Amino acid sequence: MTVVVQIACDGEMPRAEQVAAWAGAALGNDPRDVCVRIVDEQEGAALNVRFRQRGSATNVLAFPAEPEDGPAAASVPLGDVAVCAPVVVGEAACQGKAVADHFAHLVMHGVLHLLGMAHDTTEQAAAMEAKETELLRGFGIGDPYAEVGA
Repeated sequence: MTVVVQIACDGEMPRAEQVAAWAGAALGNDPRDVCVRIVDEQEGAALNVRFRQRGSATNVLAFPAEPEDGPAAASVPLGDVAVCAPVVVGEAACQGKAVADHFAHLVMHGVLHLLGMAHDTTEQAAAMEAKETELLRGFGIGDPYAEVGA
């Protein structure tokens, strides 16, 4: 497994090594490669328009690789994750969270989407939130779904 980290913007963000560690934790034993790209608001909005037909940047987008069959399937990358730094920084401020903690959560969230987790139903959301909370705890980060100040 290889985690490639691309920092495509300036501003407050974690080191590439830290991003790779968060993504690697979410990957667990999955041997496939992932690329995590930290983008600015312009690139984040362009990706969101192109792939989701939504007109503004969002915090994280996950792009699964096309599946293959046969022996070569294990060598196919899992996919790509795009994290929009300005959105993450703004959300962290609004939610009273440390920027690095929020980055960690969203990197892991994107990788878990690549692994097939979703939050479309109450049951799926509960399972994904529990997994995220467990992974974040391994980095000394609290429950991202807990009320701030609760």
